[in-house]
Amino acid sequence: MEEGQMLHTSPYVAQIEKFADSLTQLANTFLKMENKKKSFTNDEIDAMFAQVKEHVCTKCEKRDWCWGENYVHTCQMGYEILSAVDNYGDEMNVETKRKLKQCCIRAPRFLREMLEAFQAARQNMMWTNRMALSREGCAIQMDTFAEMIRQTAKEMEDSIFHDEWLEKRIIEALKKKGVRVLKTDFFMNSEGKYEIHVTARAMYEQCFTVREIVKEISIAARRKLTPAKEQAQIMGREYITVVCMEGPEYYTLQGVAKVGKGSCEISGDNFMMLDLPGGKQGVALSDGMGSGERACRESTLVIELLEELLEAGFPEKMAIQMINTTLVMGREEIHYSTIDMCVFDLYSGICEFLKAGASSTFIKKKDSIEHLRSTSLPIGVVHKLDVDHAKRQLEDGDFVIMVTDGIMDALPVGEQDVLLETIIKGTAIINPKEMAQHILKQVLNWTGKPPEDDMTVLVIGIWKY
Repeated sequence: MEEGQMLHTSPYVAQIEKFADSLTQLANTFLKMENKKKSFTNDEIDAMFAQVKEHVCTKCEKRDWCWGENYVHTCQMGYEILSAVDNYGDEMNVETKRKLKQCCIRAPRFLREMLEAFQAARQNMMWTNRMALSREGCAIQMDTFAEMIRQTAKEMEDSIFHDEWLEKRIIEALKKKGVRVLKTDFFMNSEGKYEIHVTARAMYEQCFTVREIVKEISIAARRKLTPAKEQAQIMGREYITVVCMEGPEYYTLQGVAKVGKGSCEISGDNFMMLDLPGGKQGVALSDGMGSGERACRESTLVIELLEELLEAGFPEKMAIQMINTTLVMGREEIHYSTIDMCVFDLYSGICEFLKAGASSTFIKKKDSIEHLRSTSLPIGVVHKLDVDHAKRQLEDGDFVIMVTDGIMDALPVGEQDVLLETIIKGTAIINPKEMAQHILKQVLNWTGKPPEDDMTVLVIGIWKY
């Protein structure tokens, strides 16, 4: 950091940390509550026997004997019925029914009442377990959210700085142009790149383009700054905040090629390409369970949720975890989707790979090819998801190739990675879209028949400015 700049501690950041601690404590409280039940308690079994005794045995002539001197054998018979129902269902087994008829003169009614009590207790257990799962899901969400808040607070604290000399230069430069500055805010990311926010307005009855203002700020800061996307383009008499960022070193181009199962137009594969804060770019590919419309709905939901969370500023891994918990909590049946995600840091050229049940990702360099495999489950299967994570330094002219299962499964078992690596290595194409189409065509030529699953190839190339 240059001379004259000084980091400062914000009380707002400290307050955010307190909020995060409260969320973590609340999550721990949820996790300490009643866990999932796997068997009935003694009290629950006694309640079943009491129900049978009241409804079946009250007016029976053998009641005193069955629940008196023969109490142990009666309870043992009840336990045998519960065990048989648990193992064989309501039909039970012939031997248990025969034994019940030998020792109970109201055997059919006794059995019916015992089954009703068992089913009621089992239904209660199901609801108890469902509530336990919901609490666990809420706890995971809260803990994830707390961690995100802590991380955001730390990043804010680390990035904010004050520079009186630079602030004075900006104010003077814009004043000469006829612009009044209300305040300035300075941020620096981990790569040492500047982000400057200037709240200002025109002093007289005139308008300026944001590009003009950013140009003056760039001269004053002695750095190459560009206007951030999605902000006002004209400055007039009303105050607006102009956000300008130091330009990245790299840029990417993407291309996709896809085909549905049986050459159908509807595919269960979906993808997104998204500009993220801090000079990053996210690319994600999701493969829904099965194929056709149902799989398309599943993967579309995953991609839309992921896009919403990333645009809101959630860290990538946390966003995936939160989507997983949401899908698990909201479903009776298992409907899973894979997630294959790459996050490109356009300042440093580092690419972060996050995979949940996804196929291999290939990195094509000038003289080599690397493939990254996934060993984790898709999202929507289990509450606690392990996301495969890796980072790689990319160079000018490198390519990242992402594919869905349909591509890999079309190739001979045990040879998929090698064959696809050979196809990728054997092309000199540098246009990402043409490369994706070439790879898909080569795989289809290899099979020589219509696609047996949805197929998608996504290619991202990275270059220096």
